[in-house]
Amino acid sequence: MDPFHNELKKEFQLERMILFSDAVFAIAITLLVIEIKVPELAEEHFTEKELLKSLGHLMPKIVGFLISFFLIGNYWMVHHRLFGYVVNYNKRLLWINLLFLLSIVLMPFSTGIFGEYSTPQGLYLKTPLIIYVLNICFIGFMLYRLWSYISNPVNQLAEHLPHPALVRVAKIRALLVPAIFLLSIPVSFIEPPFLSRYVFLLVFPIMRIIQKRADKKLKFQPQS
Repeated sequence: MDPFHNELKKEFQLERMILFSDAVFAIAITLLVIEIKVPELAEEHFTEKELLKSLGHLMPKIVGFLISFFLIGNYWMVHHRLFGYVVNYNKRLLWINLLFLLSIVLMPFSTGIFGEYSTPQGLYLKTPLIIYVLNICFIGFMLYRLWSYISNPVNQLAEHLPHPALVRVAKIRALLVPAIFLLSIPVSFIEPPFLSRYVFLLVFPIMRIIQKRADKKLKFQPQS
């Protein structure tokens, strides 16, 4: 088989892996909304007040859906950017990527449990939060493994990678998001328990600080 044919075959197989990954993300992000059911009112309760009350009961599920929607969307964008550098693949990369996709496809399940028990009474249950946070940790760890494996020059999988400082930031982000979510577990033991949900909001300012520090470091980096 000539080198040109080998190169075309490699590109085709790599494209298949990326398309499969995109399909998994699309399915997972779509399945999130299935947990949000349209409220059904009894005929004698067909009033605006009852409808708004029923919609209010859906708010915990809607909040859980929105958190997971933007998380999966963010992970898809990172995955898309990372695989934009990939020009080769091997069996180990296939397995690491497959495990990463497994962590993504579990999100509708963990989000469903998290949203179902985010009611005032359910907030006192720790298991739904733990399941959700562990899912985020699984995603973060596998994303870290993807960055580490692909960016390692020994593996010869990528070309034109960003500056090493930016690769380090990407790795830190992959682990820091799960770390912040993990912090919500001990906070859930503090009264009132809904405080644990606000810990998630720390992700955004911390990510911004890390990015600013990386940009500042790159600014003073001598041009090669």
